Amino acid sequence: MNFTRWSARLPGTQRRAAARTDHPAAADRPAENPSAVPAARAEQLTDEHAPVPAVDELPVREVLDRVPALVALVHGPDHRVAYVNDAYVTAFGVRPLGEPTRESLPELDQLGLLPLLDQVLRSRKPRTLKSRKAPDGRSYTFTCTPVTEGEHAGVLVFATDVTDHAEAAERLRASERRQRETAVTLQRSLLPQELEEPDDLRIAATYQPGGTEAAVGGDWYDVITLGGGRTALVIGDVMGRGVRAAAVMGQLRTAVRAYARLDLPPHEVLQLLDGLATEIDANQIATCVYAIHDPNEGRLVYASAGHLPILVRDESGVVLRADEPTGPPLGTGGWMHSSGSIPLGPGSTAVLYTDGLVERRDEDLDEGIASLERALSGATGTPQVVCDRLVRSAGVTADHDDDVAVLVLQHPARTGPDSDLFRNAALELLGGIEAAPRARAFASGVLTSWRFPSDLHDLGVLAASELVANSLQHGTPPMRLRLRRTDRRLIVEVTDGDDHLPRRRRAEPGDESGRGIAIVATIASNWGSRRTPGGGKAVWCEFVLPKG
Repeated sequence: MNFTRWSARLPGTQRRAAARTDHPAAADRPAENPSAVPAARAEQLTDEHAPVPAVDELPVREVLDRVPALVALVHGPDHRVAYVNDAYVTAFGVRPLGEPTRESLPELDQLGLLPLLDQVLRSRKPRTLKSRKAPDGRSYTFTCTPVTEGEHAGVLVFATDVTDHAEAAERLRASERRQRETAVTLQRSLLPQELEEPDDLRIAATYQPGGTEAAVGGDWYDVITLGGGRTALVIGDVMGRGVRAAAVMGQLRTAVRAYARLDLPPHEVLQLLDGLATEIDANQIATCVYAIHDPNEGRLVYASAGHLPILVRDESGVVLRADEPTGPPLGTGGWMHSSGSIPLGPGSTAVLYTDGLVERRDEDLDEGIASLERALSGATGTPQVVCDRLVRSAGVTADHDDDVAVLVLQHPARTGPDSDLFRNAALELLGGIEAAPRARAFASGVLTSWRFPSDLHDLGVLAASELVANSLQHGTPPMRLRLRRTDRRLIVEVTDGDDHLPRRRRAEPGDESGRGIAIVATIASNWGSRRTPGGGKAVWCEFVLPKG
């Protein structure tokens, strides 16, 4: 094959040739300024230097032999090797000419370049294969350009050494992987390692970080037992990615737990979080929903700061959406949050989730929530089974582009012997101080019917007596005594119409009052008080039941 008659049609060559054809030499046109020297005429310079040869006159082989890039020329359907330059020989050694590429240039076969040569030969269009690591340990970017000689066709393979760029890119990817692993570790360490287990609810949660190409976000969830049988549930999402978002998430989660111990209504907790979020980082915002479940009410009371709505599936499979009220995200300030409620009776399942579960780039957010509703309507089983099913139905995989947090809670419908372990009894306290002996008799009768051990029976009656006496002395009507048992504890609660919360104090020897709360705090496993919606307060204490 006559190599010198081949013309390598590299990108741009045709345009330059066309430009020379369209614009003849300047010597053939009269000059507008006779004293001016034509800038584009290399053949006639004023200093009479030797003429510079045009590109078409350069010896192609000599040029290709000197370029530092690897060059190989193949022809025919089996890509027989017609030429390799000195740089190619230096990189891979001497290669026999006239042999098929698969045999003569095995490195190209190992790199998967042969199918690309076939494609270029058929389409007559150049193709590029970026940053492939060759057997010599270096990385090359291959450009395959079709060339022709009469009826014959071939491919010019041009390989540029990009090892430095490839190593720099790999170092950058390794750094990003380390940063992501750090963020994931931080994120997981800040999430609850084990969920608290309320008596009346069954709960499961999952967190799925985004794929390797996505930075970790600030999704979080938590379950907080408030005492008196009540449970707080929270889920949130800090805007942004990486370690900073995870750190802000950790601070907010810690603050939520602290505020929850105050046993405030959901909207007041969000109000406090809003101010704290601004102090943590004025440029960082977060969405959050905080909910409280009270088994005595059979409802989920919640407040939302720009978060997605809670979904509740009732016992019949109907899914309700808690759309209102919703305020702006935390960190925006200047908004008075409010609380709403949604039924959560026995047999119901509620789902709290972050936007990674329902938001897709090519789909409206409402469509994603509607799809989640359909998946929840048919989801049965334990909370963990429901949680896993919702994640799968949403198409969340290991390479998902956003992190996902899901919290599923169920209020079981108890029947048979199990129902005997969860019982309630209440007494309206009417008539003034004469209500105290009625309350003691009521408590004694109820605890006897529940077959508690005598020591627990006596402690329960004493606690009920002290709480009722405290309410009669310092509270206002209406007053109520409620006794409640679960499979783990006995709860004694007294409500009245006064919103002044009692506190434990040290009574002096001469004081005639002030010892009731101290006695309750001493004999009970836990005690507390809170303000009730619409005014008034509730004071409660609880006793852990003996095992067995």
